[in-house]
Amino acid sequence: MGQFAVIGLGRFGASASLELMKMGHSVLAVDASGKLIDKHADSLTRAVIADVTDRAALEELGLDNYDVVLVAIGEDVQASLVCVVHLKSLGINTIWVKASSHAQHLILSKLGVQRIIHPEEEMGARVAQALSYPMVNDYISIGNGEFIVEIDVSERLEGVALSKVVTNMSDLHVLLIKRKTQVTVHPPPEFQLQAKDVLVMLGQLSVLKTIAPKLA
Repeated sequence: MGQFAVIGLGRFGASASLELMKMGHSVLAVDASGKLIDKHADSLTRAVIADVTDRAALEELGLDNYDVVLVAIGEDVQASLVCVVHLKSLGINTIWVKASSHAQHLILSKLGVQRIIHPEEEMGARVAQALSYPMVNDYISIGNGEFIVEIDVSERLEGVALSKVVTNMSDLHVLLIKRKTQVTVHPPPEFQLQAKDVLVMLGQLSVLKTIAPKLA
């Protein structure tokens, strides 16, 4: 179980906090609004009202005991940046920050923030992928143009060998196939597909784009 601190309980921060709780993690939520704290206090491990632009207030929270501090402050860019400066001065290095503009992103990168999040852009990209490739359930970018994708197998491929669909296994790696509660790791080329199998594959985006329609 991880320990996470989320600063800012707007829609993004609250959503992240509640999802972390569902995953079994411990979450400290911090916001200047008593109304927001009261709204979510019963659903979180700990919820605190604090002025996060006050270094002393941040220091009292003991944030160095947490695995990651997520700064999810929304529209108040100045408060977000001041908060990050204080966190860095307190020796907290594992900081993720929500950014609302490229100017803010630039400043955060200069401050040495570990990960900068653009929720609207990232969600927009995910929606575009879903619209273009509806057979793709989910995907994760791992950098260098490579993605891990999860794709459903259609009924027309019932009984077809994996090698007939994935013809070039040197460019595309089938990590596993999920069939109900059964998981087959690194399936062999002769593995026979069934409708509603879920393939988890790794490869370059250009290669994945060519294979996804073949599984639909």
